[in-house]
Amino acid sequence: MAFGHLVSIPRTSTSIATGGNCWKSKKFVDNYCASSISTRASWQPNRNLITKEYSLKYHISKNHLKAIDGGISSTSDDKIQKTYLVNASSAQSHESEPQAHLESQNSFNTIKKALINVIKFSRLYAFIGMQAGTISASIIAAENFSQISSTLFLKGLLQFMVPFFFMFQYIMGVNQLSDVEIDKINKPYLPLASGDYSYKHALIIVTSCLFMSIGLSWMVGSKPLFWTVIINGALMSAYSVNFPLLRWKRSTILTALSNAISMVGSFNIGPFLHMQTFVLKKAATFPRSMLIGSLVMGCFYVIITLSKDLADVEGDKAAGLKTLAIRLGVKQVFWLCVSLIQMAYGIAIAIGASSPVLWSKIVTVLAHLTMIGYVWNHAVNSIDLSSKESLQSFHMFMFKLVTIESILIQFVR
Repeated sequence: MAFGHLVSIPRTSTSIATGGNCWKSKKFVDNYCASSISTRASWQPNRNLITKEYSLKYHISKNHLKAIDGGISSTSDDKIQKTYLVNASSAQSHESEPQAHLESQNSFNTIKKALINVIKFSRLYAFIGMQAGTISASIIAAENFSQISSTLFLKGLLQFMVPFFFMFQYIMGVNQLSDVEIDKINKPYLPLASGDYSYKHALIIVTSCLFMSIGLSWMVGSKPLFWTVIINGALMSAYSVNFPLLRWKRSTILTALSNAISMVGSFNIGPFLHMQTFVLKKAATFPRSMLIGSLVMGCFYVIITLSKDLADVEGDKAAGLKTLAIRLGVKQVFWLCVSLIQMAYGIAIAIGASSPVLWSKIVTVLAHLTMIGYVWNHAVNSIDLSSKESLQSFHMFMFKLVTIESILIQFVR
């Protein structure tokens, strides 16, 4: 806000009568014209006073003033006009700061919301949790540490993970496209269910991810990678889409089988064969640790599939689905999941105890005995079966167990 001040020099009859001696003084005019007046320009947005000192200079031309006997006269109508201009550029900059800050904040919030929607839509927590299995299987394929530490190993790992990342986005997306009405009840925070994404927007993302995944895997040239992508996409499409003979999620058995086979192939066998045959150029052989790992991890993938439905009973009932949690009840399925976890650890203990390598036997048995106690304590003391949030946390807990088991598999010999 610019301020302008019009200041006039008072003229009294006395000064005119006396001839205005001081005004006729050349010295006075010189001093007056060279003087500076300081004033304050105040600006108060949102009731916060900001005061700045501005230097105001005005110059009065001596040519416009002339001393007249008995008074002061101007060159126009005997008046002295002096205009003082306030330098308000600093005040204007302060005035624009709140608006600029608001625009910056709005841009930041828009970007933040977009990133959150991407994370929710892609279900990144599941992909990241499963990558422990991919890395573990790739390490098993290598025979020694020098192969693991090589640039070739890292390149091969990325060659598998990047195309499969897009396939994973396709799987998550096509499931949400098929379950919009169910997710409005079970998961209203998802972008498609909440309305942050339109159906057309989500469809474009899903289709793009499908073609990106197939195209990248074809460009890499790895047969294990390409067929992992194709088979995984076909199985999970059959699980989700509502076409004749498909929509396998209506069946508990088909749900468990399709998910377990898809995840074992995607996060264990697929990356193992890719690293062994395509990257390291070796013949396909399955060591003991890989066989045990696939068996134990397969149990975990079945449990992940079952535990996912524990918090979704309300929406699944409304959609007419007959999940195991609806058929048997939440409590029974929860303890079935806990029992299956203990069974998987029991298998690992039995196989580990039969190992001919002493250190492998000790580590495998003791580690899995510890995990049995840990899971039991968590199930008894940390899960409230009447809380949807608590049941969802149990499902998330399974991804932690998958990560831990992916590490323990490395000690099996």
